[in-house]
Amino acid sequence: AAATLPGRSPAAAVQTAKVHQPCKPTARTWDLLERNLTRSLDSPHAIITSLVDLMKHVGRGWLAALGLIAALGCRPVVNYPSLLGPRYAGGEASMRRGAAPSRIRVVTFNVQFGRHVDRLIELLQLAGSADGADIVTLQEVDPAQTDRLAQALGMAYVYYPAVVHPRSGRDFGNAVLSRWPIVDDRKVVLPHHGRFRDSQRAATAATVVVGDDSLGVYSVHLSTMVEVAPSSRREQARTVLADAARLRRVVVGGDLNGVGVGDEFEACGFLWPTKDNAPTHHVFTWDHIFLRGLVVRDSASTGVVEDDAEASDHRPVWIVAWLEPSTDAGRGSQGPGGESGPPGGCAALR
Repeated sequence: AAATLPGRSPAAAVQTAKVHQPCKPTARTWDLLERNLTRSLDSPHAIITSLVDLMKHVGRGWLAALGLIAALGCRPVVNYPSLLGPRYAGGEASMRRGAAPSRIRVVTFNVQFGRHVDRLIELLQLAGSADGADIVTLQEVDPAQTDRLAQALGMAYVYYPAVVHPRSGRDFGNAVLSRWPIVDDRKVVLPHHGRFRDSQRAATAATVVVGDDSLGVYSVHLSTMVEVAPSSRREQARTVLADAARLRRVVVGGDLNGVGVGDEFEACGFLWPTKDNAPTHHVFTWDHIFLRGLVVRDSASTGVVEDDAEASDHRPVWIVAWLEPSTDAGRGSQGPGGESGPPGGCAALR
């Protein structure tokens, strides 16, 4: 069952979390929002599509559309700024410590609020390229969905929500699932609050023991283009990179809400095997996996799973990676516990 840090509970965290409620929209405004921007309230990615549809029916065009965007910020937002939680962990790793595997299969998936958990489970269990994943990073999940997915997949998990979503009223954030034991974890709070809801993003980080080695895993979900400027999204990526700089082997998976920000990871010595993948969200390729201390052998070692069941508005992304020899995996001087010095040329460390 899901658990929190000793002495902490989701209810207690809500009482001390930051609440932002800048205004109260009129009933007429909410009626217009519900009819024209329902998808946008559930998924920020849909705002652009919704606005295009809205402008076909609203005579004032952009003026009315911008007014409705501003109204999005009028629902209460509860942030979890504390590094301590809420924290949820559970499940059971199906693999034990011992000889390292020859390869690792990683999947990242933005599950669109986990609306269709049964479909998600079926997709991850039956899709050939996602089936048998050793590590899964999830975005847009709540505690119950995370626990159910982990139990169905036979994985341990750790989950740190970033906010209470204003529409569902449930915790909302990122999770790391692993067939291998998770021996440490933490929350990485990202800079820059969203323009309209004041929402703050956070990454979930875990240390996974793979064989006799350790692997740092991050599940990330950067802010949308509506929430922050591209430069702010890059600073969010740099925050994750700075946290991971001391680790020798790292996997970062998630929804970047953009493409160019991946350059930040390459500059910090990461491989970007998913760079040329097919679109993962409508016509956009926003979901990616980055590696350091692991390698992929060719372009056939990564891909995108077709979601015929419409389990989410995103498609799962997968890679198969091999561990580099320890002598080659480090970047800079190595320290204890599989740590290494920071790479040069990395903006996150300047």
